[in-house]
Amino acid sequence: MSDYMRLNKANWDQRAPLHAASRGYCAESFASDPHYLSDVVRFDLPRLGDIKGLRGVHLQCRIGTDTLSLARLGARMTGLDFSSASLEQARLLARRCGAELDFVESDLYQADQVLSAGSFDLVYTGIGALCWLPGIDGWARVVAALLKPGGRLFIRDGHPMLLAVNETREGGLVIEYPYFERAEPTVWDDDSTYVETDTPLTATLTHEWNHGLGEIITALLKHGMEITALEEHDSIPWQALPGRMVLDEAGEWRLHRDRWRLPLSFTLQAVKRC
Repeated sequence: MSDYMRLNKANWDQRAPLHAASRGYCAESFASDPHYLSDVVRFDLPRLGDIKGLRGVHLQCRIGTDTLSLARLGARMTGLDFSSASLEQARLLARRCGAELDFVESDLYQADQVLSAGSFDLVYTGIGALCWLPGIDGWARVVAALLKPGGRLFIRDGHPMLLAVNETREGGLVIEYPYFERAEPTVWDDDSTYVETDTPLTATLTHEWNHGLGEIITALLKHGMEITALEEHDSIPWQALPGRMVLDEAGEWRLHRDRWRLPLSFTLQAVKRC
């Protein structure tokens, strides 16, 4: 296991039970209401369309709330993640909700080897996923390999322009981190996570990479995908720039002024060419 994967896995293994117990992931709402969906999936309902009966895989599924939400919309879902502790929480949530979901532990880049290549109608990647991958080309290869001809990729993630902004600079929107993919990771040392918790992490080191929007699109085209939709949003489901954002009724955060200055997230769809 590479250093980046070992460090990131240790960090996510510690985050998993904290996230599952937090109000932000709404486990109680999932358990008490069989129609409840995650805010992330609910945001993209108009773009997802009818997914009933589709065989889908959620890459980098973490604790499975979005995977469960997609299953509640009628897809036959499999979740894949490299964090065993995250998958443990995903399975617990699925059992608690009486949902039949498969969860597979694997490095993302090996997904087409541990799952049936060419057998999925839908590949879904959710918010906050791509930054943990050192290379976007390998991700695009896996997406194309998993899909049937005519199958669809659906991804919403943080906009790479946002991820280049230093969130701690209070004087303005300061571009300080890479926008384009680089071999060298951005290294973080942080004992906190993005949910409310009194428990500090001890596995504090993580490695992240940004991937420009053009790089993502180019990689998908290279591996036989056709872009069918791309939308940039002025909102994102976490407070990415603390002190400069407001929360709306749908659980999305937006800049409190001049929202036109910065894209915060994007939704991209593509199909595998026949």
